[in-house]
Amino acid sequence: MEQAGGTWSIVLAGGQGVRTRAFIDRWLGSQLPKQYCTFVGRRSLLQHTVDRADRISPATKRLTIVARDRHEVAVAQLAGRGGHLLFQPGNRGTAAGVFLPLSRIRAVDPAATVVIYPADHFVWPEQQFEHAIRQAIEAGHAAPDHPILFGVVPDSAEGDYGWIVRMPGSADCETTRPIQRFREKPATSEAATLLRAGGLWNTLVMVARVETLWEMGRQHLSDLVDRFDTWRPLIGTRHEAEALDTLYGDMPVQDFSRDLLERTATQWRAFELRDVLWSDWGRPERIIQTLLTIGRVPAFCGRSSADRSTLTGEACLRSLELPVA
Repeated sequence: MEQAGGTWSIVLAGGQGVRTRAFIDRWLGSQLPKQYCTFVGRRSLLQHTVDRADRISPATKRLTIVARDRHEVAVAQLAGRGGHLLFQPGNRGTAAGVFLPLSRIRAVDPAATVVIYPADHFVWPEQQFEHAIRQAIEAGHAAPDHPILFGVVPDSAEGDYGWIVRMPGSADCETTRPIQRFREKPATSEAATLLRAGGLWNTLVMVARVETLWEMGRQHLSDLVDRFDTWRPLIGTRHEAEALDTLYGDMPVQDFSRDLLERTATQWRAFELRDVLWSDWGRPERIIQTLLTIGRVPAFCGRSSADRSTLTGEACLRSLELPVA
């Protein structure tokens, strides 16, 4: 791995796709996490994410974290795309998913800036999203002690997302605005209040200095960060994999949003992602709605489902014999 400053990418692809498991199993006949699925076109969500990341910083500075039991599909999908693959011994929550690759970057380039991308989200158009990432990187250089969290304007009181509440009185013309508080997956009634208050949905796309995130982790996720600190001297040695297995053996499950973002909200700044269609595609209805909005037909609807001009989300769900809300 290179010892050079600048911007690195972390692609989070370790999720097991619990919420979409039944739907994908019915579609493909196998339990494949959604980041490895090709819902439209010829690239999976993971491949789209990696390709976007590599237009911001070189593949030599990209770490993609995947579950060890998805080794074969990850290697196959990223063949020819370079970068570094990290295999998680087990699922210990999203905090470990972030701090494992962060510890690898910190071992060789502690002054780096990282852009963190979930691999199972949809964004369109990609060029506008990439422009926003570059803006956030510049803003991050100006205020390196304040990590940047991307949010989007919500269209409903959705309880499946985290919510960002920005500080009142900040100028809308600013690239980023201070965050007042963060709320992970609130009840519908609270989400409705957050919606009325101008809250944003959290995309979990982040721009931050490695050391800033590490210090936050040291304060609020000390057990986790201490474990990775003990692992650091073994990175690059023949004992690295064995030590990582031991480290994960009794590691507690911790959630990055609930256990870190909620506790450190006022140290972050929010970047409102505008003119970009974003969805986490946690349910088939979201996939259908998003793709029909841009005039595309989801692959799971089948070529003979209907003409594009008349295809509906309801028809698409019925093509898979899924319940229609």
